[in-house]
Amino acid sequence: MTDQPTASAEIPLEDLVGSWLTVPDIAERWGIPLSAVRKLIEDRELLSLRIGERRVVAVPTQFIEEEVFRHLRGTFTVLADGGLDDEEILRWLFTPDETLRVSGTPVDNLAAGFKTEVRRRAMEQAF
Repeated sequence: MTDQPTASAEIPLEDLVGSWLTVPDIAERWGIPLSAVRKLIEDRELLSLRIGERRVVAVPTQFIEEEVFRHLRGTFTVLADGGLDDEEILRWLFTPDETLRVSGTPVDNLAAGFKTEVRRRAMEQAF
């Protein structure tokens, strides 16, 4: 199993991800009902976390970009099958990994079109 860098493990997940959108924000951006956004979260097409002082349900902003969104469900499945819970999945996706093709995080690599490499790395989490 690949260990995550200690430095990123010490950063609160809310800060590691950085930019978040609430359910109403996503509904407005996509022009869909709130119930449709909640269904995407329920169906694990999106992962959410309760953030901020009011503990509102929010989704990482990068997840709603089309080039990332279309690769999320399968990537979530691979990581969950490897034993990671939702918070660990989010931390893994947003932890910088300079060994990936595109410098940055696994989610940056999904945005750049390197789904196969990211999922291969995700499968390594299971071992």
